[in-house]
Amino acid sequence: MFKQNIDFLGKRKIALVFSSVLIISSIVSFAVNGMKLGIDFTGGTLVEVGYQQAADLTVLRTALDEEGFLDATVQNFGTTKDVLIRIKPREGVSNVELSTKILKIVNRNATEPATIRRVEFVGPQVGDELTEDGGLALLYSMFGILLYVAWRFEYKFSIGSVVALIHDVLITLGFFSILQMEFDLTVLAAVLAVIGYSLNDTIVVYDRIRENFRTLRKDSSENIMNISLNQTLSRTLMTSITTALVLIALAVLGGEIIHNFAIALLIGVGIGTYSSIYVASPVVLALGIVQKDLMVPIVEGEDIDFMP
Repeated sequence: MFKQNIDFLGKRKIALVFSSVLIISSIVSFAVNGMKLGIDFTGGTLVEVGYQQAADLTVLRTALDEEGFLDATVQNFGTTKDVLIRIKPREGVSNVELSTKILKIVNRNATEPATIRRVEFVGPQVGDELTEDGGLALLYSMFGILLYVAWRFEYKFSIGSVVALIHDVLITLGFFSILQMEFDLTVLAAVLAVIGYSLNDTIVVYDRIRENFRTLRKDSSENIMNISLNQTLSRTLMTSITTALVLIALAVLGGEIIHNFAIALLIGVGIGTYSSIYVASPVVLALGIVQKDLMVPIVEGEDIDFMP
């Protein structure tokens, strides 16, 4: 059987430069462009309308733009006959007035009038609470992961895993900031899913590193970690590729409702696969991991209970 022998850690300086460029680009974009937040966070009105035939979204967007609703988001919802329109908050305009005006605009040039299916309003205060709760969810998950990995392995591994997760989250969010793609609750859910996926990938690598540190005692730490990365590479790639295929199908065929969700996961899976090899492991190596850190402690006299 073919066994690869790639010197992953020998290229860690190149990976450091690559990751630094991505992270700096993301931070600069946060400062300059910010995030294009959806109405889940900013507040606003959601209007769902239904047609007898497939709706022309381009015509609807043009009609809304002409009436001053330049920030409106128009997308199909479920089928091509159902349309979801999201409008950011308007001062001095009630929810009922806004939905009535939207219905008049979409029916102005329509051969068959649309009907309102539902109208939902998200206040600015609710949006602020969701923003705060979303940020706290990310922080709590990171802290929980730090404790879990420190208990399961060793504190140097926990630091490496959290650094890799912060790396993945920053780059995924930076992608949305740079391209100004809408960030809503579905994308936040995708980011949290990315944390779980990346952590699982990292734990598999760490588990193999721990096993090899206990068996290959004469090799250097860098060599042992390279062996471990090569041994888990096929599993890592197969998992990432099969997951990516599903996400590509969702992004292309799943419709606009889950498009950004699928894109966020697709970016996260790619970055998470990269970080489990080129971020999580090099951080542990830089912290000075050695064989004795992972040796099972021998308790003096523990064999007495098994003696005749």
